[in-house]
Amino acid sequence: MAATRMLTTAAVAASAGQTTTSCLFTNRPFLLPTTTRKPYGFNGLCFNNNKRSSSLVVNSSNKRPFSCNAIYNPQVQTIQEGQSESLDYRVFFQDASGKKVSPWHDIPLHLGDGIFHFIVEIPKESRAKMEVATDESFTPIKQDTKKGKLRYYPYNINWNYGLFPQTWEDPTLANTEVEGAFGDNDPVDVVEIGESQRKTGEVLKVKPLAALAMIDEGELDWKIVAISLDDPKAHLVNDVDDVEKHFPGTLTAIRDWFRDYKIPDGKPANKFGLGNKPANKDYALKIIHETNESWAKLVKRSVSPGELSLF
Repeated sequence: MAATRMLTTAAVAASAGQTTTSCLFTNRPFLLPTTTRKPYGFNGLCFNNNKRSSSLVVNSSNKRPFSCNAIYNPQVQTIQEGQSESLDYRVFFQDASGKKVSPWHDIPLHLGDGIFHFIVEIPKESRAKMEVATDESFTPIKQDTKKGKLRYYPYNINWNYGLFPQTWEDPTLANTEVEGAFGDNDPVDVVEIGESQRKTGEVLKVKPLAALAMIDEGELDWKIVAISLDDPKAHLVNDVDDVEKHFPGTLTAIRDWFRDYKIPDGKPANKFGLGNKPANKDYALKIIHETNESWAKLVKRSVSPGELSLF
């Protein structure tokens, strides 16, 4: 029998005094009032209201209805099922009532004022290639596999690595600014550069600082560089130039790490667009906005989900 135990409780609540945010899944047809739209998705395809409560409605059928409320002010627990570093190992997410929820679809992306939720998949200074299982119900975190074997990086990753919820890199869209590359069919990746090693399944509040346009076997695989708000240096960095000043060499190290990590397995180095340089914060916000819109189309089934799980 698979072992099940509590791992961590991640408070992903907005701070007291904020208005509630009913993200995308609503109890009425989707409509984003034009008065609430801001550049680069500062409301993240969500809209604010004055109600002080919002509930998660999880449908037990095979398809996620578009009338489902997203989580607001949740206490999210991560539940480990199976043994770590095994094929059946999974980290599921539950809300306060004990219902399973999807970290990809149900945790809101945007918190306001340029702050976003970030879900940790791979803690810094570790090698196991953990990722959200986008094709499984409730999209738990699992260790990636290849030909039935667990995957590991050839060496430790030096930063906390994970995803932005409610984003999706559309594989049918070609990015004319990045060599016409198509999206990789995954949520947007985040590289968090803070000093602390985080845990798989932690949900952090981060601010984006830069963007790297990695091209992996012809697919566009954005890496958004961010920092957790609780990091001691968070107040010092607000854009790409600040990263160079207060974390010298970090952007180059991130680029080189992701460029070269497949070489020990006999594969070619990954490439980077945008002149092989990191883009600034505004560009990163643009990418977050665009991929949040792509995710909205996905969950509304305006585009085919293929094998992706929408619940």
